[in-house]
Amino acid sequence: GWFGNPVFLLALAAGLVAFVVQSGELGSEDTNHRLQTTHSWWTNEPPVFPNEYPDFGVRGRGGKVQAFFGLGQSLLMLPADIAGTYLERMPVFAEYYGNDPSVRNIVVSFTTNILLSVLTALLCFRFLKRLEFSEGQAAAGVLALLVATTHLHYTQILQENNYIFLLTLAGLSYQYEWLVSGSRRALFIGAAAFGLNLLTRVTTGMDLVAGGLFILLALVFEGQRGRTLWARCRAYLAVAVPVYLFFGFLDRLYQFYRFGSFFNTYMSLTAQESRLRDPSLPVSFPFTAPFHEGFLGALFAPAKSVFLFDPLLILGVLLIAVAWRRFSPPVKAYTLGAWLLLLIYAAFYARYFVWAGDFAWGDRYVSTAAELAALLAVPLLLRHRGQVGRLGWSAGVALTVIAAAIQ
Repeated sequence: GWFGNPVFLLALAAGLVAFVVQSGELGSEDTNHRLQTTHSWWTNEPPVFPNEYPDFGVRGRGGKVQAFFGLGQSLLMLPADIAGTYLERMPVFAEYYGNDPSVRNIVVSFTTNILLSVLTALLCFRFLKRLEFSEGQAAAGVLALLVATTHLHYTQILQENNYIFLLTLAGLSYQYEWLVSGSRRALFIGAAAFGLNLLTRVTTGMDLVAGGLFILLALVFEGQRGRTLWARCRAYLAVAVPVYLFFGFLDRLYQFYRFGSFFNTYMSLTAQESRLRDPSLPVSFPFTAPFHEGFLGALFAPAKSVFLFDPLLILGVLLIAVAWRRFSPPVKAYTLGAWLLLLIYAAFYARYFVWAGDFAWGDRYVSTAAELAALLAVPLLLRHRGQVGRLGWSAGVALTVIAAAIQ
């Protein structure tokens, strides 16, 4: 029966968690404006209302105010936006019209967040099983991700973080399946997942590179060298690179449609307009923060530290110190790739003037990478319980409970 199937139970748990934490609000001004972009695609409404310029828009081709967000999350919300709009117009909701949250926002929030949560749980379970964790260890890892990392916060508000996490995890999972099985179809799906991420946020190109590094490290740790290693790398690049180029072209095409150039970014355009309004701004704006402030702040600042908002990272560090030699080759490869990705994200956003995402919960620009680095902590604790000892086991359980309590 279904209730004896761990996959069904995990999907059910993920759906219930996402349902319970919803308020019907989108939870972020950024998401509200991404949804407005979605709405503008199939209605006569503009992507940015005139009174919201310049806070949430930048002038593009023909002087038209355009939203400066990527394409990905707006595409994700399109079906729910259409359904929610028509539901909102039904006579049964006539007396509710004008209230906050709107029927349209409720439909978008609930359906999109529940979908992302369920798909993430299923994909995470699949990936952990691929890494040869037992069903119990994999299930524990999924539940820890859902309720003991910042993933829970971004399930409550519809920022793009969980969508990015889902696509990155899909890229890693399917590309690793190619490594194990040789399936070109799996490699294509994994590359397409990374490519979709580029449409959501261009900086997820770092996730794409981390995926390639994961595959390379897995091959190296498995002992492949010389011509054999080069042959696998060529097979990987032959499938992945054309997919990445295709999605990169789509992103640049959308950029050209809005701003008349294939090569600029919304950040450069926003910086130009900001300097015109305020000539006192430095030429380097918006990258004006001292590097050490942003980089070390992402790691150790009391208000933003990834170790405080995702304590499972501390458990991960302890397990690396105690049981690294017993990690399997793919686990070693994933661990190195995930932690390197976290440091790269921290370094990339270190000089951004709001390097942590301003008033966001924790450092939202590195939260996805932090979740990826914390993903294996609980499964590894269960797998290496004998090596960490009673004290280590107690500390691991305590850190997991604390992480869940913080979220």
